[in-house]
Amino acid sequence: MDKNTMYGMLLMGAVLLGFMWLNQPEPQPGPAPDMEVTQEQTQAAADNLLASPSDSLTRGQLVMLADAVARYGVQDSTGTGRIDRDGIVLTGNGTEVTGHVRVDSVDVPVGMLANPAMALTSSGISSRAYSDAVARVKTLLRDLTQYQGFARYLQGKNDTVRLANDLISLDISTKGAMIATAELSKYDSFRGGNVKVISGNDDAYSFILSSADREFDTRDFYFRPTEVTDSSVLMSLDLGQGTEFGLRYTLLPDSYVVRLDVEQKGMQSIIPSNVVTMDFVWRQRMIRQEEGRMFEERNSAIFYKYAGGGVDNLKETSSDSKEINEPVKWLAFKNQFFSMAFIARNSFNNAALQSTVLSVNDDADYLKEMEAISTLDYNPGTERPASFDILIGPNLYPMLSAVDKELYPDDDLDLTELVPLGWPIVRWINTLIVIPVFNILGSVFSNYGIIILILTIFIKLILFPFTYKSYMSQAKMRLLNPEIQAINEKYPGQENAMTRQQKTMELYSKAGANPMAGCLPMLLQFPVLIAMFAFFPSCIELRGQSFLWAKDLSAPDAILTWSGNIPLVTEYFGNHLSLFCLLMTVTNIIYTKFTMANQPSSSAMPGMKWMMYLMPLMFLVFFNNYAAGLSYYYFLSLLITIVQMYIFRHVVNEDKMRAKMAEAAKKPRKKSGFMARLEEAQRQQQAMLREQQKRQGGAGKRR
Repeated sequence: MDKNTMYGMLLMGAVLLGFMWLNQPEPQPGPAPDMEVTQEQTQAAADNLLASPSDSLTRGQLVMLADAVARYGVQDSTGTGRIDRDGIVLTGNGTEVTGHVRVDSVDVPVGMLANPAMALTSSGISSRAYSDAVARVKTLLRDLTQYQGFARYLQGKNDTVRLANDLISLDISTKGAMIATAELSKYDSFRGGNVKVISGNDDAYSFILSSADREFDTRDFYFRPTEVTDSSVLMSLDLGQGTEFGLRYTLLPDSYVVRLDVEQKGMQSIIPSNVVTMDFVWRQRMIRQEEGRMFEERNSAIFYKYAGGGVDNLKETSSDSKEINEPVKWLAFKNQFFSMAFIARNSFNNAALQSTVLSVNDDADYLKEMEAISTLDYNPGTERPASFDILIGPNLYPMLSAVDKELYPDDDLDLTELVPLGWPIVRWINTLIVIPVFNILGSVFSNYGIIILILTIFIKLILFPFTYKSYMSQAKMRLLNPEIQAINEKYPGQENAMTRQQKTMELYSKAGANPMAGCLPMLLQFPVLIAMFAFFPSCIELRGQSFLWAKDLSAPDAILTWSGNIPLVTEYFGNHLSLFCLLMTVTNIIYTKFTMANQPSSSAMPGMKWMMYLMPLMFLVFFNNYAAGLSYYYFLSLLITIVQMYIFRHVVNEDKMRAKMAEAAKKPRKKSGFMARLEEAQRQQQAMLREQQKRQGGAGKRR
């Protein structure tokens, strides 16, 4: 291995280490004018109720309560309204209110709350309980006047409606009309059972309509499921007098996409016409899905796509936030292998994003807390003011590409950017070569260990011409080494450096050897090495696939584990030892020893040899936490390279090569453009050096 080859390998190693470092450890008519005045007066009076020093209700407050219950409670055929909320059961007809408030297991008639003495003596409750009952009724009155027709839905039963196909099952909650559980049927969790991208209260999203004095948040209401089928449901709020608001979910067949439509009717009777935006708030505690937390956390972040622009993301390895003041097409909370994305049909107007890393405890069930707040265009008179496609599924490149083409054929969503495949040239190699070949092999073979072996052989065959050319260049340089040593001995010292270099280049030119020929083929192979480095950790096809001792080729194949926190070791190496990574390291050392042994020692580079042996040990530290499939690939690649070099050494006749080089040296040879420019640069540099030495000598004589 000549020094140019060594420089090339060191350069590739440095770039690879840098790449790993970058990837380690945000219409119904409106109400009459006199009605509007009455509601404003009622709202103002209700806002002052809780501030009242009195521990009782006045007659006027009871009349207001009767009117609010009749207006905003659940109405019967006679127009009487009814409220049943938190132990308060009331009936109102507009002028009178009846019912009771449950206090300390005692039902106190609501009328007694205007007469403290009667309430305390007749019901036997304490003064504290009486004050609490009055406060609860005042709070109810405030909610009724604030939420109006929505108020009847502040109380209810939290049920779910299930939508399912062969790929995913969704539980839609009546509380907030949001997806409470999303379970992927084809993927298993390391805890057992199927992967749950959403579970319980881990994910919450809502739509908020705000005016000057009111705010309606869908998260606060209990919706009623209507128009229910196996794949669709309308979660609705019937606000009375022909006014309705709801969220319709439609799960597409054989797809990870569920369509969400915001539907409404007659909302201009509640929402003023000057309200032109609707807020969207989405929060999620990202569930840990993989046994190895470290690498999963490094590949989890908020991704987003600018409307008509590219895809970007918040930092993956630390907490981060960002304010975006331009339209956004989609927002995604991305895990290592799974994502949930809201794709807006008409784009989000803006976005405020925040991602916070949670505890690094390996037993923690969550990775990060993520939040996205945005606004959408809104019109209270439009029947469908907003529509979305919600993608909940694996980061599977073919599936994401298909969703992009099928749902949005005229708008490139770039959903495949959720699969991290490296820098542009590296991503090009993965998308056009590696992934298609990998998918073809996956359709033929069921064992992914065998698939990786065949893929490795396929790649080595493609790179064979470069490998062969690199070896032949090394062989020529090795044969020229005695003559190079003779030149070094003939022109020793720093003062002869230019002459020594010029003579060496003349020797290369006569023999037909190019000092860059050994380095360049290795550099051309480097994008492939980086492409595989990006491909395997993001390849969900390897998830849960076993091979030999490795239980999961997408995770480290630990054969030795230990507990406790060892400074530096736990942080960078982990609390385990991966066998495929160890085999890769041993093979790398053997490869280095094999190549170094075939090269004469160079006194000009005494530390280079140790650097070449140190790099495999550095790779052991960095790759120990990476996917077993990646270490397995590099192990196979190095092993095949060693076999190739062994075969080359025994097939290539170096005596014939030496004779050809000697024959070429006798013939006049036209210099290549590179060699000619290099020699011209050396001559100019040598002339400048001689001129500088003359000036220095003349100055010495004058002194």
